[in-house]
Amino acid sequence: MNAPMPATPACGETIIEVRNLVKRYGDNLVHDGLDLDVCRGEVLSIVGGSGTGKTVLLRQIVGLERPTSGSIKVFGESPSTLRPAQLQALRNRWGLQFQRGALFSALSVIDNIALPMRELRALPDNLICQASLLKLQLVGLSAKDADKKPSDLSGGMIKRVALARALALEPELVFLDEPTAGLDPMASDDYVALIRELRRELGLTVVMITHDLDTLVALSDRVAVLADHKVLAAAPIPELVKIDHPFIREYFLGDRAQRAMQALPAPTGDAARLPSGES
Repeated sequence: MNAPMPATPACGETIIEVRNLVKRYGDNLVHDGLDLDVCRGEVLSIVGGSGTGKTVLLRQIVGLERPTSGSIKVFGESPSTLRPAQLQALRNRWGLQFQRGALFSALSVIDNIALPMRELRALPDNLICQASLLKLQLVGLSAKDADKKPSDLSGGMIKRVALARALALEPELVFLDEPTAGLDPMASDDYVALIRELRRELGLTVVMITHDLDTLVALSDRVAVLADHKVLAAAPIPELVKIDHPFIREYFLGDRAQRAMQALPAPTGDAARLPSGES
């Protein structure tokens, strides 16, 4: 087997640093000595087989769960060690789009988006409403959608409202959990284009969990592969496919991956071409 590539990249600023992370639930070992860095301004995607702990890793990074051991730093702070007020101040620097949107069904679209701002109690409500309308328009929806309930929205609209809520506090960092899951191909392409545009306009750093190969290829600067309780490698796709590991071969060298890889920029050398299944 080829040696795994290091999960630590060379970058100007590391804003997420995970070191020697261990996570257990009783006798169930999820992570064992996991290391990962995220660079400012990049899109890092996390992939792995079922049960490898992708969402568990995300929950630990944002402070919703504590590691069994090891360390996690976000913007230089350790979420699991902060007092509630300090943790809230840190959380204000990132946004999280949950899988399937997780909108509050009893609230209107505009109230869902306004919720993070209202919780801060730092602005009068008329300004919060104006800011929420701007976020709604930022994700490609209009003021006429503001009073709708989540039950009135299509799957693609739910994703956009959830993204608007994640952007409500103007974060530097956004976490996306399966952002295109359940969308038809056209809606998925539109959503990918939106993320690409927002990343460029807002200077976002994006950490994304996805199973969708088209989304992965279209957006990712690097992909972190979770396997064997660790980050096996974190690298651009053309470098990942050089690693002879069962999950990598199955995930990246199949027919669907070959089709998705056609969307990559023109190769600049041998490393930019996806191998056709050779060892």
